[in-house]
Amino acid sequence: MKYPKEYLDEIKTRLKVSTVVSKTVSLKKRGKEFVGLSPFKNEKTPSFTVNDEKEFYHCFATSEHGNIFDFVMKTQNLKFGEAVKHLAQLAGMQPYMFSKKDEEREKKWNEYKSIYTEYVDFYHNELIKNEQYSNAREYLKNRSLNKDEVKKFKIGYVEKNPKIFEQLKNKHSEQTLVETGLFYLDEKKKIYVERFRGRLIFPINNITGQPIALGGRIIENLDYLAKYINSPETLFFKKGSNLYNLDIARKLSNKVDHIYLVEGYMDVVGLSKNGIDNVVANLGTSLTDKQIQILNQFFDDIIICFDGDESGYKAALRAAENSIKELKPEKQISFLFLPNKEDPDSYVNKNGKANFIEFTKQSKLSIHQFIFSHYKKQTENNPSSMAIFEKRLRDVANTIRDDFIKKYVLEYFLEKIAELTPHSNQKNKKSYKKPTKSLDATKKYYNESQSLSGVELKEFSLIYLVINNLNLIQLNIHLIENIKLFTEVNKKIFSQIIESLKSGDQPTIQDLNLDSQIIEKINKFAPIKYILKNNSEDEQKIIELLEDISRDLMNYDLEFRIQELESKFSVDMSESTFNELKELKKKQNLN
Repeated sequence: MKYPKEYLDEIKTRLKVSTVVSKTVSLKKRGKEFVGLSPFKNEKTPSFTVNDEKEFYHCFATSEHGNIFDFVMKTQNLKFGEAVKHLAQLAGMQPYMFSKKDEEREKKWNEYKSIYTEYVDFYHNELIKNEQYSNAREYLKNRSLNKDEVKKFKIGYVEKNPKIFEQLKNKHSEQTLVETGLFYLDEKKKIYVERFRGRLIFPINNITGQPIALGGRIIENLDYLAKYINSPETLFFKKGSNLYNLDIARKLSNKVDHIYLVEGYMDVVGLSKNGIDNVVANLGTSLTDKQIQILNQFFDDIIICFDGDESGYKAALRAAENSIKELKPEKQISFLFLPNKEDPDSYVNKNGKANFIEFTKQSKLSIHQFIFSHYKKQTENNPSSMAIFEKRLRDVANTIRDDFIKKYVLEYFLEKIAELTPHSNQKNKKSYKKPTKSLDATKKYYNESQSLSGVELKEFSLIYLVINNLNLIQLNIHLIENIKLFTEVNKKIFSQIIESLKSGDQPTIQDLNLDSQIIEKINKFAPIKYILKNNSEDEQKIIELLEDISRDLMNYDLEFRIQELESKFSVDMSESTFNELKELKKKQNLN
């Protein structure tokens, strides 16, 4: 049975190709692409490329080409269904449970897609070509939009006396047309009415660029009509799980690390016209967990920029309180507040792209700064008000799902409260005197750890394991005395440790007299500490971990020696070099 396309698209939304491939192939960034050695052929020069923007990999050595499903099937020898299950698990999704309705759903999706595509194309072409729509064109002109923006976003205009219903009814049932949300039945007049008549329409696409809903903007000042309307929710469109322009913006994640989240379609179009394409809009509803999770898959910093008025501020506050729970290490949510009565579209049209970007740099607030600032404004300088203030902030911090981030946001809140209460008793002051570690510090930690090579981290793990189990390692000194390290600093420290352990005394960490700065770095970044945490008393487990690390470092040594001999052989082509190389590769295969 076929998997629904929406389920497969969801997996691709959550997983970049480079994320999947990097678990098998060591990749390096090169321009817009990643490169590495082919997993399908032994080679010295990288010929394997990954393009996240186009969602494919390509091997020039073997002509292998495909998406994440193809890659997993070919590299792990899995069938398609097995690959889907594997990737769904990697993406944090539940396995798909097939039912008898799936085939019918697929048929409905194909029909739904066909109706929306025809509808969008029809009214887009009408706006471009039909001279009768001068009022719609004049409106777009007054908003500083030309034909290029209209074509790029496939904007259309639905006339007041629309004519496509009869055209579509020849191919589809009336019930199906109503289910799309494009039409509804006027019970009094007993006629089918187009929901978006008299409005500009903005196609809302799914992640792959197919229209699944519409946003409509009235072009006349009529108080009795809503300025903006959206398609109602359907089987294939959920407002809280979609974002306007995501299909275009996500392709820019290789170029920029941030995304602007705005309120309206015109804001997206206006920013794009001024050269800012990393922008999406929510769909007239409060920001949802799902929308934040989607954006986090592609961007490190979500900058929420709503209108500079009271309603925009209230919407921003709701967004902050709802989205802070999705904060993660290496991810940020920021807020940008525009001058009063400005929206992103009007601001960038008046001031230009460069000014908008500079304004972002100077004025954006992190989510925890914004929340603190908001509640501070509502707090009076008395014990009762301060108590409510602190409780609110604690409650907000406790919604954060990631424990690591929760800790530091709470510390930030308490530290800021402590600054406001200089006359609180000494005992309480001490509780607030924890060193402040901001999210910037978290990001710094991540960046530092990323700069370390795999070999260095493996050496860190070895040294960490040894210095925290000196007595046990001394009894099993034979396990480590022949291990070869590669990093000069680590090599020196490891040599000191072995020398002390072989002396026969029972040394402590203080006796070893090791470089404190290096040890601090090892304690900070050694990956094994998280494994060791739950196995610190299990001697057998510690020995097994030691043997695993030893084996990994031996393989690093083999790889290095093989590379050296391959280079040598390419020059001298000698039989002795070839035989030595062959023996090493045989040894490597045995490991």
